[in-house]
Amino acid sequence: MVNGLVTNSSNNRLAALRAKLGEAGVDGFIVPRADEFLGEYVPPSGERLAWLTGFTGSAGLAIVLSDRAAVFTDGRYTTQLAAQTEPALWERRHLIEEPPAEWLKANAAGRRVGYDPWLHPQAALDRLAASGAILVPLPANPVDAVWADRPAPPSAPAEPWPEAFAGRSSAEKREAIARELREAGQQAVVLADPHSVAWLLNMRGGDLDHTPLALAFALLREDGAVTLFMDPAKAGPALREALGNGVSIEPRGSLPAALAALRGRTVRLDPEATPAWFGEALREAGATPILAPDPVRLPRACKTEAERNGARAAHRRDARAMARFLHWFAAEAPRGGLTEMAVAERLLAFRRAEDRFRAESFPAIAGAGEHGAIIHYRATPATDRAVRPDESFLIDSGGQYLDGTTDVTRTLWTGPGAAPAELRTRYTLVLRGMIALAATRFPEGVAGPHLDAVARRPLWDAGLDYDHGTGHGVGAFLSVHEGPAAFSRAAAVVPLREGMILSDEPGFYLPGAYGIRIENMLLVRAERDLPGPKRWLGFETLTLVPFERALIDAAALSPAERGWIDAYHARVLAEVGPGLGGGEADWLRRACAPL
Repeated sequence: MVNGLVTNSSNNRLAALRAKLGEAGVDGFIVPRADEFLGEYVPPSGERLAWLTGFTGSAGLAIVLSDRAAVFTDGRYTTQLAAQTEPALWERRHLIEEPPAEWLKANAAGRRVGYDPWLHPQAALDRLAASGAILVPLPANPVDAVWADRPAPPSAPAEPWPEAFAGRSSAEKREAIARELREAGQQAVVLADPHSVAWLLNMRGGDLDHTPLALAFALLREDGAVTLFMDPAKAGPALREALGNGVSIEPRGSLPAALAALRGRTVRLDPEATPAWFGEALREAGATPILAPDPVRLPRACKTEAERNGARAAHRRDARAMARFLHWFAAEAPRGGLTEMAVAERLLAFRRAEDRFRAESFPAIAGAGEHGAIIHYRATPATDRAVRPDESFLIDSGGQYLDGTTDVTRTLWTGPGAAPAELRTRYTLVLRGMIALAATRFPEGVAGPHLDAVARRPLWDAGLDYDHGTGHGVGAFLSVHEGPAAFSRAAAVVPLREGMILSDEPGFYLPGAYGIRIENMLLVRAERDLPGPKRWLGFETLTLVPFERALIDAAALSPAERGWIDAYHARVLAEVGPGLGGGEADWLRRACAPL
C-alpha cells in the first residue's frame, strides 16, 4: 500500500476496494468492463475490470460484496475467465445463463450496492435494480481510488475522414439527423457512443489500438449545430476546417453547463448506449430526457455506396495479404519451429505491406491445437505455444484500412500428414453452415436472430452447437463489432437492410483438443430476380480467402454446396490471383482448384 493506494505488485486489490466501499457506506460495488463511452474496447486507463480481477476479455462484469465476489462473462470467454481469475477470490458465472441480476437477488437483495453512473447505461441499471438490491450512485469510482498507477487517458489527435470514403458530407448527415429530431419534437440528442460521433462528423482518431476513434461525446441540436466534447488540443487545423462553423469544440468539463442550458428542452438519450449520469444531469437541469435509440446507429450501419466500394477494395487487399500468409504457412507449418505469436506477427507483416493499412482491427486470435477451442484466445509470452505438425490451427484476424474494416477466420491443418476423420467431418459441418447462411435469400423485414439457426442447422443435425453468436455487424473504418444488427439468438430484432455488413462465422469447439471457426464478411444486397410483390434481400460475400482443402470432406457436401465452393474459389482466384506472383500465385491456383 502507498498512501492508501494499491500498488501493482499487491495481491490485496480486492481487500483494498472493500475498505473503500466501507468508507462510502455501501455493501458492494459493480465493476463493468466498459469505460464511460460504454464500448467493447477501452483504453488502458479504463481497464478497471482487468486490473481488479485479472480477466482481460472484452465482455464482462464483476460484483464485489463485503463477503463474496463474482465475475461474469459470456460463452466466448468462459475458458479464459477460469484461467485468469483466482477461484478463492472470484466466483465465475456465465453472463447469459446466470445473469448478474439473479446473482444480486440471491446475494444482495436489500443491501446497498454502489455503482459509477458514468459506467452504466440506464437500461442496464434497471435490469440490475430488479434484483431487489438498493443501487447507490457514487460520486467517485472507488476502484480509481485504489489504482495507484492508473494510466493517463489517451490523447491522440483526431482527424477528418475524407468524404470520398464516407460518401456523404458531415453537414448532410447532421441535417438528416436534426430533421429526425424536429419531426419527433425533440430539441437535442446526446451522442455518447464515439462511433456515432465519428460517423456524424466524418472524424477518426487514435485513442484505441484497434478502432480508429477519438473518444468524445457530442450534443446535436435540432438546427444541426453540434457541440463536440473532447480536449480541444486533439483537434488540429485540418479537422477544424473540415468540421466548419456548425461544430464547436469544448472540453469535457463543459458538459454540466451545456446540459444545464437545456432547461425546458426535450433531449433524446439512448438508454442502452448513454451513461446514466446524463439522464440524471438533465433531470436536475429541468430538461426532459426522452429514452429512444441513438438515431445514428441505423444509418451508420447501412453503408453508402462509397463505403461499400471501400469495403470491397479493402477486402481485396486483405485477401492478397492473407493469400501470401497462407502460402507461407503451408510451407512452414509442417516443418515445426513456429509459435502462435510468431505466426500472428508474420500475418501482421503481410498486412502492413498493403496500401491504406492502418492497424489490426483486433488482436489476432492465433490458436494452435487445444488453444483453438478458447473462442477469443490471445497468445501471450506466458501462453505462446509451439505450432506442431499435424494439428489444427485457428487464425481469426482483421485489418483497419483507410477505406474499410476486415475480419476473417480460417481453420488450417498444419500437415504434412492427413487430418483425422473427426476433424474433417466437423470442419465440413461448420463450412456447410457458413455456406447456408451466405446463400440465404429472405424477404425484407427479416432480422439477424431469425437467420442464426440457418448456420447452425448442419451442426444441430449432428447434435453439435457453438456458444457464441453467428455474426456481428462491421463498421466502415470503424469498429469490427458494430450494431445494431447481428446473427444471434440474443441480438435485438433489427431487420436487415441493404448496405449492412455482417460476419458469418459458425464454429465448433472441443475443449482441450481443437477449435473450428470459418468466417466471411457478408454485405446485405437487394435481390432483383425474384418475382412477387415482396422486396427480397440476400448477401454478397466480401471476403476472398480460400478454405482449407485438407479439412474438407467433399463426399459430405451436396452438389449445390460443392458448386458454391467451386464458384467462390474461382472468384477468389480471379480477383486476388492477378496481384500475386511466383510461388504465391501457384499456391493460390492449387488452393482454388475445383473440388
